[in-house]
Amino acid sequence: MLSFSIIIPVKPGGYVLAREHLEKAMPDEGRYEILLAEGSAPSRQRNLAAKEARGDILYFLDDDSVINPENLDYCTAAMSNPAVAVVGGPSITPAEDSWIQQLFGCALASAFGTGAVNSRYRAQGEPRTTTDKELILCNLAVRRSVFTDLNGFNECLYPNEENEFLERAMSAGYSLLHVPSMFVFRSQRRTLHAFIRQMFNYGRGRGQQTLITSSYSLTSFIPLFFIAYLVLSLICIKHVFMLVPLVIYVSAALVSSLVVLSRTGHLYSVLLLGVYPLMHIVNGAGLLWGLLSGKPGPAVDSSIQVRRIKTLGDNYPGVSNPGSN
Repeated sequence: MLSFSIIIPVKPGGYVLAREHLEKAMPDEGRYEILLAEGSAPSRQRNLAAKEARGDILYFLDDDSVINPENLDYCTAAMSNPAVAVVGGPSITPAEDSWIQQLFGCALASAFGTGAVNSRYRAQGEPRTTTDKELILCNLAVRRSVFTDLNGFNECLYPNEENEFLERAMSAGYSLLHVPSMFVFRSQRRTLHAFIRQMFNYGRGRGQQTLITSSYSLTSFIPLFFIAYLVLSLICIKHVFMLVPLVIYVSAALVSSLVVLSRTGHLYSVLLLGVYPLMHIVNGAGLLWGLLSGKPGPAVDSSIQVRRIKTLGDNYPGVSNPGSN
């Protein structure tokens, strides 16, 4: 049976909900170890923890990822196919989140809000071969041998380090699998300011990834095209035909909001009419900033510490390897 190294980056002294939940939900599991990587450079933290890992599979979680206890079984079944190198599932908004967090979760999980990326935030469909668009780093499992062969994450990127890595994995011929039932619960941002910063950083990461890889997807640039259109329509405000795309956009946003309202029954869903354009504009602005700011250098943090806080059981391979600090 496959063994797992669960890797969780955390800020120094930060609270690790993921660890607490793992110890409660899966207390006697000898098939996984937990490595906490403390620091302020998440990409490098994950890479350093991966070097200390002993498991067959590197399972990356965020410090607030609440794992479904059956995820290791889902991953093991998926990895029974030797062609599959990466398996992941969605990050779902917990029912206990506040109404504004639920609102942000609805925006992220809607096709109008995030396009094909919405599968990162809702469990839908059957297990399927996929691309980086449906996978998210707070719930991502990678064969350790593949991660090592591909030299891990690009430490110049955060966020979007997983997207760049997954692109390399696909180019190398490896298969990626999205398993909707392999989910984690993860709370959305608590304030509008934090949500805006999240959307900006997602756009910035995509822009910097584009500079590093010299590859791009037109769909990822739609928010930037949207901003360009808004600016152009302000310049050409006297031309009524310029308003046609905006009318179509608002109509689609209204329909999407009503669909969410009918599905959830929550009246706050009508606020999506404002959240949608906000997230699209901010994401586009972040994308533009990432493109204009130039290729980033690697984040520097010499204080990163990797701690193994749970070890593999005696009947799993690799337990004789030297431990981490």
